[in-house]
Amino acid sequence: MQGIVLTVGDYQVSAMQAAFGFGLAVVVLLVWMVLSLRRSSFERTLEAASATERAREMDDKVAEMNRLQAELTSRMQTMAEIFGSRQSDMTRLVAERLDGLRSHLGQGLEASGKSTTESLQKLNERLAVIDSAQKNLTDLTSEMVSLKVVLSNKQARGAYGQGRMEAIVRDGLPASAYDFQVTLSNRTRPDCVISLPGDTRKLVIDAKFPLEGFTAYRSADTEEQRKQAAARVRADMGSHIKDIADKYVAAEETQDMALMFVPSEAIHADLHEHFEDLVQRSHRARVVIVSPSLLALAIQVMQSLVRDARMRDEARVIQTEVAKLLDDVRRLSERVEKLDTHFRQASDDVSQIRTSSDKILKRGERIEALEFEDQPVQGELLAPPPRLRAAE
Repeated sequence: MQGIVLTVGDYQVSAMQAAFGFGLAVVVLLVWMVLSLRRSSFERTLEAASATERAREMDDKVAEMNRLQAELTSRMQTMAEIFGSRQSDMTRLVAERLDGLRSHLGQGLEASGKSTTESLQKLNERLAVIDSAQKNLTDLTSEMVSLKVVLSNKQARGAYGQGRMEAIVRDGLPASAYDFQVTLSNRTRPDCVISLPGDTRKLVIDAKFPLEGFTAYRSADTEEQRKQAAARVRADMGSHIKDIADKYVAAEETQDMALMFVPSEAIHADLHEHFEDLVQRSHRARVVIVSPSLLALAIQVMQSLVRDARMRDEARVIQTEVAKLLDDVRRLSERVEKLDTHFRQASDDVSQIRTSSDKILKRGERIEALEFEDQPVQGELLAPPPRLRAAE
């Protein structure tokens, strides 16, 4: 019995220990089986009690549901009676609301139709305006194309610049102050000459401008092309400035300066921005480069000078007329004095005539108031005349 029956690692189990462990396991198993049986019996008892309680609660709930169903049925009947009584009112109210809605809908549709008609009319008017604007745009496009054709032709471009310059001059000066295409003593024909007041010399305006170089300068894509175009601009402008200075700046016939008209504000700005040396060169040559706005400003200044000169001439005429008027007033004053003398003499004569007429009237009244003595008829002719009272 003390023999070793099992070895587990370092622990050895004897036969007695193994029997004791087996018996203990059997006891534990029996205890567990007893407890399991008691637990199952207790659970069956609890389940039976729970089933009974659930059945009782189910009966109570069924009774409560029956009661609620009865109340609900009565309430449904009451509501059916109320709905039946108010169905006619609801039908009448719905009919009234439908009639009102139909009326409002008809008015709204009518107003919407009017508004739509007005909107369509306005849309037609705007379409007409758009058609007119499109026509104007088409006309402007054709004009721009024609302007491009004009600018591409040198002669047509010169005529365009000449026409624009003439329009500015005509708008600002009287016809007696300017002339176009006049031949000077050196057989040159400037585009326009302006006569300034108080000076016999003419101011010359040249409307020819070399545009090809500027066109190439603006259309240049590379720096080399731009340099070549700038050189062409300087060459053309320098030659043109020299021609104007040689032809139109003549002593005792023209002013000591001349105007070069550039018909484009953009070209004038580019000229002052990128070709300042040409501007300085023109100033030294006494040639002033003007754009349309600067020419209009210069024309306004000349217009003021012409107006002042005309006012001075008119002032002289007015002074002459005023002197003549003073002579006439002086003669009129002398004649009025003579007339006043005649009037005073006539007044004295009338006063004396009134005095004489008053005396005659008084004498007549006295004669009318005389009393004659009664005398025989036969001696009436021999009686002496009655004696009158002495006149006062």
